[in-house]
Amino acid sequence: MAGILAWFWNERFWLPHNVTWADLKNTDEATFPQAEDLYLACPLAFCIFMIRLVFERFIARPCAMGLKIQASGPQKAQPNAILEKVFTAITKHPDEKRLEGLSKQLDWDVRTIQRWFRQRRNQEKPSTLARFCESMWRFTFYLYIFTYGVRFLKKTPWLWNTKECWYNYPYQPLTVDIHYYYILELSFYLSLLFSQFTDIRRKDFLLMFLHHVATISLITFSYVNNMARVGTLVMCLHDAADVLIEAAKMANYAKCQILCNLLFAMFAILFISSRLGFYPIWILNTTLFESWEIVGPYPSWWVFNLLLILLQLLHSFWSYLIVKTACRAISRGKVSKDDRSDIESSSDEDDNPPPNQKHHSSSTTNGTNKNHGTNGYLTGALYPEEH
Repeated sequence: MAGILAWFWNERFWLPHNVTWADLKNTDEATFPQAEDLYLACPLAFCIFMIRLVFERFIARPCAMGLKIQASGPQKAQPNAILEKVFTAITKHPDEKRLEGLSKQLDWDVRTIQRWFRQRRNQEKPSTLARFCESMWRFTFYLYIFTYGVRFLKKTPWLWNTKECWYNYPYQPLTVDIHYYYILELSFYLSLLFSQFTDIRRKDFLLMFLHHVATISLITFSYVNNMARVGTLVMCLHDAADVLIEAAKMANYAKCQILCNLLFAMFAILFISSRLGFYPIWILNTTLFESWEIVGPYPSWWVFNLLLILLQLLHSFWSYLIVKTACRAISRGKVSKDDRSDIESSSDEDDNPPPNQKHHSSSTTNGTNKNHGTNGYLTGALYPEEH
């Protein structure tokens, strides 16, 4: 184990040439980031998750009720023992051959069976109320942490001159403000990483998981090798757009369409300008070029920049989805559905029984023609968070 730890914490990987861990030990005169500081994030992530549960139950839920957001979820499928058995034991997405077999067995129209499976899948999705509570929690945290970041950074020299991130590196003392900022952000993203398995399941689950892992890795890397100054810039820049998208989602759930569209437009402009403009010009420029000039490259420097570039690729993909949603919204007159919507929708044609539907299907599907579970939300929700 000692050999493994010595290999993992190899100074020639983590630190610039001629710098050792002994040089970064805490003294009476200065405090530097220590890897063991990050252990605090694990219990704090659990505390944040518990705070979230209390917040959603006693603050977000009453707010949702006040906005007339109902707790009811998508319309339930008509009870049917045969289809339920297929759904739970065999498949939730029957192929054409199985649909034909079920159609003959039940004397139902194939489209009616497809609609039943769609409604049954949607039945397992969270309600609009649950989504509103989740968005309100994220909005509250992002608003707080972004406000804290701005108030802290406006007093720092590296906000105005990014070369200050590298002068006298890595012998840059750790302040209480930076330590608090880092531990809180890391704890929050750890809570998101684990709660992603219990939250609303979306189409880009794996992409968001990758994003959370990249974010946690970046925070950890930049703290351990004391790139904390540029790390604070990255975190604050990313938190800005998250506030607006969560607000837009809440407006959408509350059926305030005009406000939702306005917030989404503001979010789209801020997201694209910050992630495709400020991020590469301001952040990547200093981490790739200014740091090379002042400090020079070393192994963990390459890893850190590769993670930042990976984040830029995610930014580009999400920007494409945002533009796609905006174009569709303009053509339809409103922002109607998220590309990540976790509720399956059907076309108007699917929602109306075909004229040649078999007689038995009309009696067994009474009240199930319309899919009311398509209350989607914006493509911008792609990032938490995120992040």
